[in-house]
Parts: sequence; structure tokens; C-alpha cells
Amino acid sequence: MIAIEGVRKDSIRSHYQLGTLFYRLLWGPHIHHGLWNGNESPYVAQCQLTDTLADMARISTEDKVVDIGCGMGGSSIRLAKLRGCDVTGVTLSPVQRRWAMVSSKIKRVGKRTRFIAEDAEHVSFDSASFDVVWSVECTEHLFDKPEFFRRACQWLRPGGRIAICVWFEGEDTSVADHRKQCEEVCQRFVCPSLATRADYARWITDGGMRVTHNEDWTARVAQTWEICKQRVQRTGVRHIAKVLDREQVDFIDGFDTLLQAYRSGAMQYGAIVAEKDA
Repeated sequence: MIAIEGVRKDSIRSHYQLGTLFYRLLWGPHIHHGLWNGNESPYVAQCQLTDTLADMARISTEDKVVDIGCGMGGSSIRLAKLRGCDVTGVTLSPVQRRWAMVSSKIKRVGKRTRFIAEDAEHVSFDSASFDVVWSVECTEHLFDKPEFFRRACQWLRPGGRIAICVWFEGEDTSVADHRKQCEEVCQRFVCPSLATRADYARWITDGGMRVTHNEDWTARVAQTWEICKQRVQRTGVRHIAKVLDREQVDFIDGFDTLLQAYRSGAMQYGAIVAEKDA
């Protein structure tokens, strides 16, 4: 695992408080990678990522889901609308919480969704509260990842599932500038650490879960950042960022850094699904 100093919880919150505008302008309501099979539009590819992970986790109408790092509610709302499940979204940002609440009402799933603004590392739920712990591109921002998964496993009922998508540290540490590339991504995207797929699988199994899927999707998601770069150039959003917040400029300028880390193998992107014994 690669960790850096200097990332603070308030920096992460601030990033998403202000960054929500840029995420929405650049990438739409689903602020996560797209998963491509061919020449789909970015929106379709983003929906495919959510739907593929939901299929792997066998999410159905009867399930109660907690979406850790729900952002603007894109995945939560889609799961509630298409799968009919009950979803509790957790975000560090009050701005994102309000956005998610309004969006859920517009999409007519307000009765099946609720959103809370809390720190995922301190939020408290009763044991056996949920059927699925869902998290897409959030755990990179957690300071104590093993402890989070220990707690998350306790929130699950027997037969419950964990379903996550993650920016991983690449497992081939012989890649040139491996550490340097990962550390720069951490700094630009306010991640205190990056860990490998093996690290995540170990933390989850230590919590009493059985890993059923551990997928490398790097090649299928990387064009996300090519598209974002093109949209930055076309919209001039970087100029808006310069006026509002210097850290948002660092974030936008980091698109190339992340793309190169994927291409070199210094980083990977993938999904892990695990199941608790019934």
C-alpha cells in the first residue's frame, strides 16, 4: 500500500463540496468511471458500470443497500429505480447530499432512498442492517481502510454482499516510477493511500467474507479520462476552477496523471464482490 502525508479529512470534504460542480459539468450525474464494451456513449458506459456491479452482487427488490460515498446519488437512484431496492446513501459532502435528495425526488424514488452527510469512517449502523454494502470510488479516500471493512462486514446480514469499485495501486511494482505515479495521483485526487486488489481482498476476507469476484477493469474504463480531458478543453472549465479554488485546478490537471498511471500499470481499476456466509 502506498500512503502519503498531508491529505486531511477537511480537504476531502472541500474537494467534493466545490468539485461537485465540476464533476457534474464534466461527467454528468454518475460521477464515476464508465465501463465500455464497445462504442457506447459515456452515459451508457457509466450506467453499465453500475449495472454490471449490481448483477455481480445479485441486487434485487428485497435488498436493503447502503451506498458509501454516494456522491450526487447517481448509483443509489439507479439501483432504487431499476432494481426496486431500498438505498441509504452516505456522503461526506452536505452539498452532494442535498443534490442527491432533490434528484431522487425528480426521479420518483424519494420513498426508497435517503441520504445522510456523514463520514464513512465514523458513521454508525446496527449490526445486520443491510443486505449490500455498495461503494464506488470512495474507499480511496479512507484513512483506515482495514477498519472500515471490519465495520462494513458487521453491517451485513447473513448472506449479505460487499460490492466495490476501486482505484487500485498496481501489483507490478517493477513499473518505472511506480511509487511516484501513485503518489501524484493521491495528492491530486486527495487520497491518503492506494492499495492493491490483493490488499482489499485480504481486508474483506479478514472480516469473514468470501470473495466471489475480483476483476481488473482498467482497459475498459481508462477512456473516461480521455473524454474528461476533451471536455475540459472544449468547455474551458479550467478557467472557472482557477477563479474558485486552486485545488480544483490541481484535480483537473491530474487527469493525464491518472490516465498515464493506468497505461503504465502503476494503477489499476477494478471491482470486488464478496459474500457473507448465510
